[in-house]
Amino acid sequence: MESINHTLNNNGNGISHGYTNGHHYHQNRDFYETEQEVATVTTERKSIKSRLQHGDCLYGMSFLSFCPTMVEIAGWSGYDFVILDLEHGFGGISEGLRCIHALTAANTPVIVRVPELSHVWVKKVLDLGPQGIIFPLVDGPESAKKAVSYCRYPPNGVRGVATPIVRASRFGIDESYAKKYEKDLLILCQVETAEGVENVEGIAGVDGVDGIMVGPLDLSASVGCMHDPRNEKVKEMMRKIESTVLGMKRKEGGGPYLAGFAMPFDGPDQFRSRGYKLIRGVTDVGLFKNACVGDIVEPLSHGGEFTRVH
Repeated sequence: MESINHTLNNNGNGISHGYTNGHHYHQNRDFYETEQEVATVTTERKSIKSRLQHGDCLYGMSFLSFCPTMVEIAGWSGYDFVILDLEHGFGGISEGLRCIHALTAANTPVIVRVPELSHVWVKKVLDLGPQGIIFPLVDGPESAKKAVSYCRYPPNGVRGVATPIVRASRFGIDESYAKKYEKDLLILCQVETAEGVENVEGIAGVDGVDGIMVGPLDLSASVGCMHDPRNEKVKEMMRKIESTVLGMKRKEGGGPYLAGFAMPFDGPDQFRSRGYKLIRGVTDVGLFKNACVGDIVEPLSHGGEFTRVH
């Protein structure tokens, strides 16, 4: 892990990340230690959106495997948020619900990336009660307006109403849910094509859009240099997105914010230095792959006789 103070304030689960020199610092907790037990008192969780409004820079990871045990470990490790990736991941609504249960136990906020701009997907996802939602492949203001409308109840949108029975409203126990959820729901539009870059100001300016998520890999594909996000064309597009969003007038209630997927050659520290406020660093699949490959390479590098079969 790079040397970065990922969060620079208390996160939702009471852990503040200073991943500096490999140490994990805990703040805003009272520790009562004896030889037999450690009891902790955790501060009340703040929403992702609230923390962004207060100027925090948030760091998280994505999950594609939808493994509840692994996602719970990530939650307890101290990430500010976890993205459940329904676009490229291996799970659906049922698997996502189990992961949300695990993250709720770890008091870690959830953002869900939906597979497409679909009111059906959005309805099902929001009924689970995540704190944020990411819409992929948003190329213009009209798509952004649709995205927001799918997140709003009538008359401001087209979200289906089932508040007495869905998890988001605590199955109807929270009778005020429908009136207050918009305040804490983070809506991000992912710009990942050349057309989207040209329209980024219009997308970010749509009422209800809280931020722009930058996707370097898809940007590279959109200009004919797939798998080459270091290409100057991609860098130029990213700089245009960054300067446009950062130069926009702040909306009432905050935003638009810059959000992005850090890369091995363009890490979280660099993203933060350029004004990003929500940074996705790694994926569960990538972390596990690297650990497995490293586990095989290490004994081989010391004269081991294992045979790798492909």
